[in-house]
Amino acid sequence: MQLFYNPVINETTENFSFDKEESKHIIKVMRKKGGDILYVTNGLGYLFKTEISLGSDIKCTVKIISFEQAEKQKYHLHLAVAPTKMNDRYEWFLEKATEMGISEITPIICDHSERKFVKNDRFDKIILSAMKQSAQVFLPKLNEPIALKDFIKYQPNGQLFIGHCEETEKKSLKNELKPNTDVTILIGPEGDFSNKEIALAIENNYIPVSLGATRLRTETAAIVACHSVVLLNE
Repeated sequence: MQLFYNPVINETTENFSFDKEESKHIIKVMRKKGGDILYVTNGLGYLFKTEISLGSDIKCTVKIISFEQAEKQKYHLHLAVAPTKMNDRYEWFLEKATEMGISEITPIICDHSERKFVKNDRFDKIILSAMKQSAQVFLPKLNEPIALKDFIKYQPNGQLFIGHCEETEKKSLKNELKPNTDVTILIGPEGDFSNKEIALAIENNYIPVSLGATRLRTETAAIVACHSVVLLNE
């Protein structure tokens, strides 16, 4: 199923038009025409079945035939992950985490971060493309970058974990996770969290965890954490 996205439609919408870029893709690239069926999501759990009423490559218009609402996930998975030195590695994480069904992502700036400034514009596009490619109807929320010390102040609900590589007492993430429970997991930069950051997280009820026997890159650790939560909740 080819999935399209329109953030403004809802269950009361009867007709709507795609923007010029999307219209050109539908009509010129995909060779769709009047009467053809398109499936559209608003990223909020709705899947709309639509029919092309005006097959213009400038303004492709559709009418909604029917819609269905997906059941909301019984858990909220939030990964707070330090930006990687190379953007393409972080983009890979965003793509794969979206495909697996992550709920929320926050880039965190840490003491050892090599990249302390990121732009979310391209990240948004990566996430949107991955959502459509994997035929999902929930668009993950991407937050603006924030310093770790400020992020910790928010005290999210559910289980709180910090994955780090220091040789201190840690528990196994897979053994600590509970099904159908909100989860927030902190993943640090290539240079790991500083001892001060680890202590701060623990003071704020984050449980130190191990993600396996080997030392993982930031993006790999984030994917392992994401997969552990998703697999538990299948």
